[in-house]
Amino acid sequence: MFAIHSKVGQLARVKPLQSLSRTMATPDTRKKITVDVISDTVCPWCYVGKRRLERAMTRFADRAHFTVRWLPYQLNPDASKEGVVKIDYYNQKFGAARVAQMIPHMTRTFADEGLQYSVGGLTGNTLDSHRLIAWAEKFGAEKQNALVEELFQNYFCQEKHISDRGVLLAAAVKAVLPDGEAAAVLGDPRAHLQEVQQQLDRARGIGGVPFFTINKSYKLSGAQPPELFEEVFEEICSR
Repeated sequence: MFAIHSKVGQLARVKPLQSLSRTMATPDTRKKITVDVISDTVCPWCYVGKRRLERAMTRFADRAHFTVRWLPYQLNPDASKEGVVKIDYYNQKFGAARVAQMIPHMTRTFADEGLQYSVGGLTGNTLDSHRLIAWAEKFGAEKQNALVEELFQNYFCQEKHISDRGVLLAAAVKAVLPDGEAAAVLGDPRAHLQEVQQQLDRARGIGGVPFFTINKSYKLSGAQPPELFEEVFEEICSR
């Protein structure tokens, strides 16, 4: 009898240790890297820059934990919500001869990132898209990033007019954001307006977009190649 009770006692002492070992999580030793991206939803180089940034982030996934935050910029704040034909606007702004050179170049650049570039559809004011992106941030960086990706896809690859309320709402649904709240934001022109305007005011000093700020210290302008992002990530991770 004594031997039996002894074994039970040993088991009783061991069980808490086994339970504790199962609940102990391995600490995440990856470096924390935050990237603030100032961009406009009708800027082709902003989409290219996003894809190049993500390629660099993928290569450092085992060494760093990334948080990307999207901030607004308006290339044409006076554009109408109704929109104009995109190719007509480009021809008027840049000249037909220059546009004829730009389109093949952008098509190749997008193809390098696995994207199909199109100049079809309408272009217009992007303020509502930025208000929606600002709202999406409260659901986390991944949700906000998913919305930005969908809006870029809509405009550059699917010839959709992202000043259109229906297109914006569908993008929010595709990003798995609550459609009721998204509709409320789009239905109220004041929703997140002050926040976006303040961010636009702070962005006035930059020379162009996309503009990346990494860990509040490293600043990169333009759609830089992945290797340049990797140099910054390597420096941070090596500290």
